[in-house]
Amino acid sequence: MALVTITDDNFEEEVLKSDKPVLIDFWATWCGPCRIIAPIVEEMAAEYEDKAKIGKLDVDSNQQTSIKYGVRSIPTLLLFKDGELKETIIGAVPKAHLVDKLESVL
Repeated sequence: MALVTITDDNFEEEVLKSDKPVLIDFWATWCGPCRIIAPIVEEMAAEYEDKAKIGKLDVDSNQQTSIKYGVRSIPTLLLFKDGELKETIIGAVPKAHLVDKLESVL
């Protein structure tokens, strides 16, 4: 499985120091729209395994990172490249929208 679990503890290593672009899904188990977008995020993790890193961060367990990046509503997806935040995508958006954003940094 290509999906990476991102936490407060591994965020710097997995995201900021990554040699590939990283798309992170900020989610929670109780969030309905998060469940809608989850299969899309998982599909993309498999499809982009060689080109990008795709991960999920549980906001309830990892509040430091959520607060640092101002994640107030979920799902929120953040796209990083070379340790910099490039895009913020809020809400359960269509897969095509996520693919466009990811392709723009590849």
